[in-house]
Amino acid sequence: MIGIINGEVYDPQNGINGEVRDIWIEDGKIASPPGLGGTGGGGTEGGQIIDAAGLVVMPGGVDIHSHIVGAKVNAGRKFRPEDHRDHVRSRTAYTRSGSGYTVPSTFMTGYGYAEMGYTTVMEAATAPLVARHTHEELDDTPMVDKGAFITMGNNHFIMKCIRDGQREKARHYVAWLLGASKGYAIKIVNPGGVENWKWGRNVGELDDEVIGFGVTPRQIVTTLAWINDELGLPHMPHIHGINLGQTGNARTTVETIEALEGHRAHLCHLQFLSYGGEPGKSIRSGAEQVARAVNEHPNVTIDVGQVVFGQATTMTSDGPLQYRLHQLSGNKWINDDVEGETGGGIVPMQYKRNNLINAVQWLIGLELFLLIDDPWQVFLTTDHPNAGPFFCYPQVIKLLMDREYRAEMLEGIHRRARKGTLLPEIDREYSLYEIAIVTRAGTARALGLQNKGHLGVGADADVTIYHKLDDKEAMFARPYLVLKDGQVVVRDGQIVREHQGRTLYVAPPYDPGIETDLRAHFEECYTVSFDNYPVAPEYLSRGEVIPCA
Repeated sequence: MIGIINGEVYDPQNGINGEVRDIWIEDGKIASPPGLGGTGGGGTEGGQIIDAAGLVVMPGGVDIHSHIVGAKVNAGRKFRPEDHRDHVRSRTAYTRSGSGYTVPSTFMTGYGYAEMGYTTVMEAATAPLVARHTHEELDDTPMVDKGAFITMGNNHFIMKCIRDGQREKARHYVAWLLGASKGYAIKIVNPGGVENWKWGRNVGELDDEVIGFGVTPRQIVTTLAWINDELGLPHMPHIHGINLGQTGNARTTVETIEALEGHRAHLCHLQFLSYGGEPGKSIRSGAEQVARAVNEHPNVTIDVGQVVFGQATTMTSDGPLQYRLHQLSGNKWINDDVEGETGGGIVPMQYKRNNLINAVQWLIGLELFLLIDDPWQVFLTTDHPNAGPFFCYPQVIKLLMDREYRAEMLEGIHRRARKGTLLPEIDREYSLYEIAIVTRAGTARALGLQNKGHLGVGADADVTIYHKLDDKEAMFARPYLVLKDGQVVVRDGQIVREHQGRTLYVAPPYDPGIETDLRAHFEECYTVSFDNYPVAPEYLSRGEVIPCA
C-alpha cells in the first residue's frame, strides 16, 4: 500500500479544495485509509509513504482534445523534417529515443505528457478507415491511457440514412462503426463541408445543402447528437463546427449551440470558431457572444484551443480550411480524401505576437476562458498541434492564474489587436481548484471516465504532486512526482519508469441485421472489404471497454 500524506489536495469531483488530506493507493486504485476496512483495510506494513507536506496533490491530468497519433499525424511528421531538427531526445535507462517539436514521435508524446503531470489523452479525430494505424500508434504511445474519436460528420452511409429518414438504421450503423474502429466517441468535423469540398465547395450556413445527398449540416449534427444520447455513449458528440477560422463565425457557432438544445454536446477548439465581424472583413473577437451562449446552455461543454505564440502545425479533417490556410500563408500544404468518410489537410504555421490576426486569436482564447462562468464547461487545450504544442499548457495556466502576467503579455502584442479587447477589464484569476477542473476533473467528467480525474476510493491511482510555487508556469511544467496506476513514473519532471497505459474504447450494442446493408454498401463504395474493415482486438494490447449508459 502507498500513502501520500499531508498533501494540499485539490479534488473538485469530491469537493476537496486545498485541504490537507492523505491519499491511499492499493493495487493501482485509490483506496480507503488503512484500518477503516474496504480496499485499504490491511494496514501499511511493507508499503511506501510519500510525505507531501507543503506540496500540491491533484489527480493526473486528462486532455480531452489533442492530435497525437494516426495517419494524419504521421503524415505531418514526414511532411515537416524541419520540426525534428534540434528537437531530439536521446535514449536513457528508462526511455527510448525520439524527436519532434509540434509533431513529436509517439514516444516523445507520451513522455512529454507524463512529465507535465498528464496521465490520460484523447486523440481528437481519426477516420474509421485508417483506425487500424491509429491504434498501432496509440499502442506505441507510452505513459498515458488514451482513446480515439471517430469522424462521422461527412460519412456517406450516415448522410444516406438521414436523407431517407432512417434514423434507427443510422443509430445501429454508428454503434457498429464505433465497435469496428475501437473508437471512443462520435467526432463531427465541418459537417457536410468536407463532402462539398470534393466538389470545390463548402458550407457556410447550417441549412446549406450537402451536394449529392440533399441533407444539411443542421440535420447531420442533430441526428448524431440524438444517436449519441440513444446509445448512452460516455462522451457527448465532439463537434468541430462550420466556418472554422472565418471572420463572423461566432454567429454560426451560437446557432449550432442553440440547435443542440436538449442534447449533450462538446464543441472543440472554440477559439477558432469565435470570430466576430463580417465575412471577408477584419477579424475581431466574438468571444463575449459565444461565452454568453455557453453560459446559457448547461448541456454544452467546450475546449478552447488557446493560441500559443511560436511554431505550430495545423492538421485537421477540415479539408477546405486547410486549403484556405495554404492560400493565406503561402506555406506548403497537404490535402487528402478518405473514401466515403472524410478528408483533411496539413499546413505549417507560426503564430506571431506582432501579427494582427494571431494576436486577436490569442486574445479570443483567453476571453473565452475568463468569460465562461462555470469552469466545468470550459477546458484547457491548444488543439495540439494546431494552436501550439501541448507542452505549453503551463504557460496558459499562468495566463489564467496571473492577471499581471496577462497584462504584461498583452502589452507585447500588435497594438491594433489591443483596441477594444475586453481582456484588460477582466479581473478574474483562476484558482488552483479551478485549474484542477479545467485540466482533469471537468475533462474526465465530460468524457464519462468515472475512474479518472478524481481521488475518490476506486478511482485509477493517477496522481500528480507539484511543488507549490508562485510562478505557476514553472510549477505545472515540472511536477515533483507523477504516479500512473499507483506506480511512480516521473520524479522531478523526469521519467523514471516506462508505463504502457490502456486504450479506452466503447462497444455499444447494435442490430446485427445492419451488416447485410453494410456488406452491400462496402461492395459498392469501398476499396476495402467489409470483413477486413474492423480493427482486430490484437491491435490493442491493453484495451479497456468503457461501458455505455
